[in-house]
Amino acid sequence: MSRERPKLPTGNVRVPTKGAPVLLDPHRYDAAHLDDESRRLLRAVVDWFEQRGKRRLIADDQAKVWYSEFLEFAAREKLFATFCTPACEADGNPDKRWDTARNAALSEVLGFYGLQYWYAWQVTVLGLGPIWMSGNAVARKRAAELLDDGAVFAFGLSEKEHGADVYSTDLVLTPDGDGGFRASGSKYYIGNGNVAGMVSVFGRRADLEGPDAYAFFAADSQHPAFHLVKNVVDSQMFVSEFELRDYPVTADDLLHTGQEAFSAALNTVNVGKFNLCTASIGICEHAFHEAITHAHNRVLYGKPVTAFPHVRQNFVDAYARLAAMKLFSDRAVDYFRSASPDDRRYLLFNPITKMKVTTEGERVVDLLWDVIAAKGFEKDTYFSMAARDIRALPKLEGTVHVNLALVLKFLPNYLFSPADDYPPVPTRHDPADDAFFWEQGPARGLGAIRFADWEEPYRAASDVPNVARFHERARALRELRVLDGQRGDLDLLLSLGHLFTLVVYGQLVLEQAALTGVDRDLVDQVFDVLVRDFAAGAVALHGKSASTPEQQAWALAQVVKPVVDGERFDRVWQRVEGLSGAYEMRP
Repeated sequence: MSRERPKLPTGNVRVPTKGAPVLLDPHRYDAAHLDDESRRLLRAVVDWFEQRGKRRLIADDQAKVWYSEFLEFAAREKLFATFCTPACEADGNPDKRWDTARNAALSEVLGFYGLQYWYAWQVTVLGLGPIWMSGNAVARKRAAELLDDGAVFAFGLSEKEHGADVYSTDLVLTPDGDGGFRASGSKYYIGNGNVAGMVSVFGRRADLEGPDAYAFFAADSQHPAFHLVKNVVDSQMFVSEFELRDYPVTADDLLHTGQEAFSAALNTVNVGKFNLCTASIGICEHAFHEAITHAHNRVLYGKPVTAFPHVRQNFVDAYARLAAMKLFSDRAVDYFRSASPDDRRYLLFNPITKMKVTTEGERVVDLLWDVIAAKGFEKDTYFSMAARDIRALPKLEGTVHVNLALVLKFLPNYLFSPADDYPPVPTRHDPADDAFFWEQGPARGLGAIRFADWEEPYRAASDVPNVARFHERARALRELRVLDGQRGDLDLLLSLGHLFTLVVYGQLVLEQAALTGVDRDLVDQVFDVLVRDFAAGAVALHGKSASTPEQQAWALAQVVKPVVDGERFDRVWQRVEGLSGAYEMRP
């Protein structure tokens, strides 16, 4: 199997500062790792929100105001058109491309200001997936023109009775006798369904059976046969239920048929749902700023709240978890952008971004909330929005257990059969078009994907005490034996999946930390957390009803304490303490 290092275009790309701050700070925000136009647009987004201010942000959320002004701003700036149009549809505009590095930056910024704004962008990304993957030139051209005019898009996959179960769609396309179809049925949980210029709709043909019957087509939300039923959530977002009643589908509307339509659905999720992790990161960053500023300036019993040891522990743990979220997600971008038919490792890292990073976001907010307590409920805080919205992200893509089950498909090759012919994956901040996303191929063969030696970054950081301690636990995972009779016990296997996920998570955290010069103290503190998490996961496995005495003994052997270093902890705490008052959104 031949694998070539991707050709990296040249241009005015800036290298990130070594040891750069962990938290996004809008007062100092400059996406210096990106090209000039990307930096300008991201700065324009930050400025738009900051000029409106915190009171307006919160008031609009509380009043559930449809975010038309944000969409008008995005249209004026051609924000979505620039970030979401692949180069092949850009009509020669050098700034239009599908660039995962800058898309991740935009996703983080939008999450920082509110899940609702991120959601408008996110479902546009999903709606475009089946279109950009299609060979239908007419539909692609129409999508590019609509984007340029400021339209948003929607992804019509889920149904009320089946969720995102693509095997069980009830939306049916019936041949009309003139080479086209009439589509009838309903869709549920469809963001932007009220205004989308094009809705990519998944259904099945009435004249075929099995996988050959699948179909994706483009619908217009303003067509008379497109009936908007309601918004299914109580929010600024419009998460629609809609019904198609004899909707006419012509050849110009048909995007995919047969197995290709099935693959387009899954491959779109591969591309679009990656943004869940960066949204979670943005939410946590804003919540962290509020929490540390409030706690450090609040006096109880004659001293600041942050003088209490348990409060400092919460903040340091939250900071370490947030740092790991960013390190893993940033490194995953590199694997996504360097993917090819011969290198599909991104298909493991993708469900981990969707499941692990987002659940870590919940833990970060919970740690902060335990400190600020009642303050987190107050209606004039961003935190009250964050505490509500952070829960949504792990549940927006198949729930955690679905992604864990997917992760387990990769375990045998990852742990036991490393490949030695992968070239190093470079940092990918170059202004390139990620064309492979629209040519991922059939959504199968996951168990055959190989990985480089996962132990290499652990060995390289073996001088860091908690990295070495965690590495011992990770190596021990290869000794855990699952019996043939247990392979159908999903409850047991999901516990194994959590432990395996920690190993993969740690690998990419270490790779990115080495690439960006993250200091030893923070790396050690991150792995202090991961050692504790592995022990907790082992205890959970021990307690499963199906675990054997041998598995229970293995689990107990993994319950170890991280290497304690009070001076290291204090140095990390000083970094956290320094964030108090560093950023507060304009009133």
